Amino acid sequence: MYKFEDPTYLWLLWIIPLLVVIRFYVVWKRHRQLRRLGDVQLLKQLMPDVSRARSAWKFWLLIAALALLIVMLARPQMGSKVSNDKRNGIETIIALDISNSMLAQDVAPSRLQKSKMMVENLVDNFTNDKIGLVVFAGDAFVQLPITSDYVSAKMFLQSIDPSLIGTQGTDMARAINLAASSFTQQQGVGRAIILITDGEDHEGGAEEAAKAARKKGINVFILGIGSTKGAPIPLGQGEYLKDASGTVVMSALNEQMCRKVAQAGSGTYIHVDNSSDAQEKLNSELSKLQKGETQSVVYSEYAEQFQAFCLLVLLLLIAEACLLEARNPLFRNVRLFKKKRL
Repeated sequence: MYKFEDPTYLWLLWIIPLLVVIRFYVVWKRHRQLRRLGDVQLLKQLMPDVSRARSAWKFWLLIAALALLIVMLARPQMGSKVSNDKRNGIETIIALDISNSMLAQDVAPSRLQKSKMMVENLVDNFTNDKIGLVVFAGDAFVQLPITSDYVSAKMFLQSIDPSLIGTQGTDMARAINLAASSFTQQQGVGRAIILITDGEDHEGGAEEAAKAARKKGINVFILGIGSTKGAPIPLGQGEYLKDASGTVVMSALNEQMCRKVAQAGSGTYIHVDNSSDAQEKLNSELSKLQKGETQSVVYSEYAEQFQAFCLLVLLLLIAEACLLEARNPLFRNVRLFKKKRL
């Protein structure tokens, strides 16, 4: 497996196309100025040692060296050892509601941010378990297939935002069905779907989906986040979501429905507020699940690969330094790439 120890340096690669654009602009401007001085063919005869091809080659050699240097700074590494680890743990799929109502701030800093913090804390407590991420609103899709790579789980978690799904609404049934089909086929492993939502189910069918998951041996836990009194949905710049009549929409947690879905899925309903009680209760409930043997492909003993890139950079710089912009007088009449006129 190939990875970069410090991938932030790769953003510097955006410099490359910028330099190329500047190069083309400079060449175009220089050519334009030469045309003002006189006939182009005559100017070429007056400057026999000038070689545009050599200048271009020197530029592209420097660009290649710069690109490889940036990649080298990111410290490319390759996994030199692959092992199949056997671990005793559970499999968990997090189904996270990312509808606009999750932006309400009745739970600090917001329902969505609080949910992401809880998932991150949950991942920190995992050791031999597997985790996957499903996001949903009016539609649902797998954000991260089930894995034991907790670093990737946190990385994908941070990128979750309501803009990921254009179809608004809250289709809990679709999320549960998708999560239930995203587990591995291994036997004897405790499986749980942790659905985090404010309970505003607009589509229905969530209880039936939870019952179907229970028949597959999957427990469905519901984390209801928000206040039952309701809160406005911020749109930014002090504005709030309004209905057709201009009234501010108040999004309230539907605890009754959340409890029914959790009961149908043989799980537990947990209310999430500004305290840490929900986190502790969730960890306690998950610890009761049966732990089974799971297999994970693990890449280890990553070997640094920057040495090869460093060698290439040095070779390119040496080639650029040895290549003169002016033609060598000894080879002035040599035309390797120019056809002879008949």
